[in-house]
Amino acid sequence: MTRLILTLTLLLLSSFFLKSQDKDTLSFIKSKKMSDTDLAKKKEGTFWTGIPDISSDPVTGFGFGLRSNVYWNGTRTNPLFAYTPYLAKLKANAAYYTTNARELILSLDVPYYKGSRWRFRVDFKAQQNPSNLYFGSSERTLGELRLPSTPTGGQTYRTFSEYDKARKKLRPGDSTEYSFVTDALSNRFRETEYMLNLKADYALGKGKWRIMCGYEIQHLSYKTFEGFNAEAIDSTGKITTAPNGTSLLRRDYEQGLIHGLDGGWISIIQTALIYDTRDFEPDPSRGLYFELANEFSNPIIGSQFDFNKIFVQGRYYQKIPVGPRTVFTARFGAGNIFGSKAPFFEYQDQWSPDGSINAMGGRQSLRGYRANRFLSRSLWFSNFELRVRLAETKIRKQRFSFTLVPFFDAGTVRDKWQDLNFNNVKTSYGGAFRIAWNQSTVLSFDYGISNEDKLFFFGIGQIF
Repeated sequence: MTRLILTLTLLLLSSFFLKSQDKDTLSFIKSKKMSDTDLAKKKEGTFWTGIPDISSDPVTGFGFGLRSNVYWNGTRTNPLFAYTPYLAKLKANAAYYTTNARELILSLDVPYYKGSRWRFRVDFKAQQNPSNLYFGSSERTLGELRLPSTPTGGQTYRTFSEYDKARKKLRPGDSTEYSFVTDALSNRFRETEYMLNLKADYALGKGKWRIMCGYEIQHLSYKTFEGFNAEAIDSTGKITTAPNGTSLLRRDYEQGLIHGLDGGWISIIQTALIYDTRDFEPDPSRGLYFELANEFSNPIIGSQFDFNKIFVQGRYYQKIPVGPRTVFTARFGAGNIFGSKAPFFEYQDQWSPDGSINAMGGRQSLRGYRANRFLSRSLWFSNFELRVRLAETKIRKQRFSFTLVPFFDAGTVRDKWQDLNFNNVKTSYGGAFRIAWNQSTVLSFDYGISNEDKLFFFGIGQIF
């Protein structure tokens, strides 16, 4: 698969430069022209950005690796220069985390290929993460935290720290467990994924509307941690180790509440209708983005699973006259998964052609809650940010800008899309600090606060 991606990369990039673009062919994207200020700062030519991947996430732990991008921007004489974030971008990321999670990502993006209405993307991912969290798969997850051994009863916990301590306490095992067990790992599971995704979209009319079609093939496998030695707290408060009890995910699977724990091959056809007037995709200062996205999986296309997912998303960007560059941004998304035996892992993300969103909880949705904290068939969420540029500088031909971002997040989940409303909405708030490197590479430091937790995230790129 890696060789296929590299071959496609060379073919697309070599053919891209065989023909110069005609200004007349670009009339349909005039609405996406960058602001004069941002255009003056855009870097010409081919350049590489690479940073050590020193990251921190409350779930996957401390990570290190390399995140790199190669950009082909062309020259200012190229008619595409003022209208696209780049002529082509090749991304290569590799990382390892202290929880033994690891990932390799390769991605190629070519917008407005050879000045045409076509955009092509190729993505490959290989990852293994033993720290995925599972709190349930219904709107009952909107309640307070409960121990995995008592998912529908027993004591509740207001904060995650109280809950985390309680689940480590030794308890008598049931008939399928050891004599005494801990629940320290009973909310966790390991996922191993290999994925190849091919996408193409076509600009309609004046370029604001696009239609997209793609194909994705994945192989997934899962492991829960029954019987694994894990941290425990005995009756005297002493820290020790003990076998882990039955995981909540395994229990829900055995009770028929979820499907897909055995993993397998997933074949997916992706389609989307997109409206996009953003002036600069990596860090917009104005514009709208709307999408209606769908994923279809069925045995007739070689999949072991049968489901259909719909996701609707809208984003708004507006520059306001405060300071050198202040942008108000907002996002609203809603989704539903159809299929009586839809696999549980498809509940965990909302597919978007602009980048899938892990929901609900975590850096991409509710930043004050753990990833997958709220999980069900239907959901809606929203994010609001005020991106205030503090300063800019140039160091050895490299441009850097520094932005402070107060934010507010909200969202909820339901078992049926007909029940989605504004009751029992979970919220979080906080602040972020962003460093933009040559405009296109954005480093994000986010600190989210909720009634349940206080979490710090570091990642690459804006969350939207």
